[in-house]
Amino acid sequence: MEMIDKVKEAASFLSNQGFKNLDVGIILGTGLGALVNEIVIEAEIDYSGIPHFPIATVEFHKGKLIYGKLEGKTIVAMQGRFHYYEGYSMAEVVFPVRVLNELGIQKLLVSNAGGSMNLDWNKGELMLIEDHINLQPDSPLRGTEASAFGPIFTDMSTPYDEKLNNILQQIAKEQKITLNKGIYVSVAGPNLETKAEYRYLRQIGADVVGMSTVPEVIAANQMNLPVAAISVLTDDCDPDNLQPIDIDDIIATAMEAEKDLVVLFKELMKAI
Repeated sequence: MEMIDKVKEAASFLSNQGFKNLDVGIILGTGLGALVNEIVIEAEIDYSGIPHFPIATVEFHKGKLIYGKLEGKTIVAMQGRFHYYEGYSMAEVVFPVRVLNELGIQKLLVSNAGGSMNLDWNKGELMLIEDHINLQPDSPLRGTEASAFGPIFTDMSTPYDEKLNNILQQIAKEQKITLNKGIYVSVAGPNLETKAEYRYLRQIGADVVGMSTVPEVIAANQMNLPVAAISVLTDDCDPDNLQPIDIDDIIATAMEAEKDLVVLFKELMKAI
C-alpha cells in the first residue's frame, strides 16, 4: 500500500472516531506532557489502535493521540513522538504529521527537550526555534512516495512561521517568560555528543541540539502547514565543563520548565 493511502486510511479511521474540525496539531516532546491536563478531552486513542501508526518505543513517551478543546480551539495532541533512532524510517517518523494534515489542522506546534550549547542561557529556559540545521542522515521527502504530499524540492527558506513566532515572543514578553530565540540542530542520536562534537555544533551556528523536530518541520513545510517549535533547555552542553548526562535529570528539568511552555501554548490558542 502506498504511503498516501495509509495516511488517508488512518485519517478516515480517526475522523470516524470523532477527530474532526481541527484547528491545531500539537506534538509534545520528551517529558512535556502537562499540557494534556489543560485540554478538555473529548476523545483519546492509543497509537497502537490507529491503522499504520508507528508505536512509541521510548519509555517516557506515552503513545496517545488526544482530541479536545484548548482555550476554545479544537486541537489534537500527540503525547509522544517518533524518532529516527528508534529504528523508524523518516516516512514513519513524519507519518502522524501527514495524518494530522489530512485531518485538516491549520497550524502545527512542536515542542522538544534539547541540550543548550549557548552559554548565555540557563538550563530550564525555553528557546523559540528561529531556524534549524539538519544533520540527520535522511529526509522524509526522499523516495517516490513523498511527492504525493507536495513538492519534494520543498523551499526551506522560512521553515518556522514568522507570524506564529512573533505572537509567541509577544506572549513571552507579556507573561515575563524567558524565551530565547535561536538555531536548533537535529542529530540522529540516541547517543549524546562528545566534547568535540559540541564544539563543532556550536561553531556551525547551533544553539540547541536534539534528536527530533526537524523531520516533522520538513514534512509540514512540504504540505504548506504553518509550524512553530519551542525547545526546553534540559541540560548545559559546555564542552569545557561537561558533566555526565542523567536522563532522569533531563526529564525532571523538562517537567519543571514546561509550566512556561503551557502558558505560551494556551495564550497562543487565544491569539490565533
